Amino acid sequence: MDSPIWAALSAAERSAVDGLIQRDHRLAAVARVRETFPAEDRPGLYETLDVVAARYEELGQRFERLPTPPLDLTALTEQVEALPGRTVAVEALWDGDSEGWYVYLMAHTEVPLAEHRLATVRKGGDLRLFNRAVPPWPEAREAETVGRALAERFGVPFHFPSPDEPDLDAPRWRTVS
Repeated sequence: MDSPIWAALSAAERSAVDGLIQRDHRLAAVARVRETFPAEDRPGLYETLDVVAARYEELGQRFERLPTPPLDLTALTEQVEALPGRTVAVEALWDGDSEGWYVYLMAHTEVPLAEHRLATVRKGGDLRLFNRAVPPWPEAREAETVGRALAERFGVPFHFPSPDEPDLDAPRWRTVS
């Protein structure tokens, strides 16, 4: 790798950063590289991101997240059928991390009282926001379409409190049912 930032790291630090990358801990790897340097010599965030992205490539890993594959209604039906207890609702919920927004598809059971994560739908990172590529949110559309179909198969309600935009504070199914 041809980077003065990478070259300045000790072998132990390089190994630690590569270990983080192999576990796909992108932000921790960036922080580790930056924290190795004294504050006055610390590389910028974008330069450090470039170093970490190059290490991902050299280690044969993707730095950018791929969109999740399309949801498979048959496989999800089998997952729900295998759950303990009777399914009483299907719910779609927004969540997010340092790379962007995604939607969880959940099944709620009555006895035992529990919620079960069935799938995660991610169609891109937050860069889409700057490129004006969303809304509409394709992960929301897919989760809503498949979630409704799944709920219909089991004759239970489908709940997606915020299909038009990410909302971490939207009311949950158990609080509105």
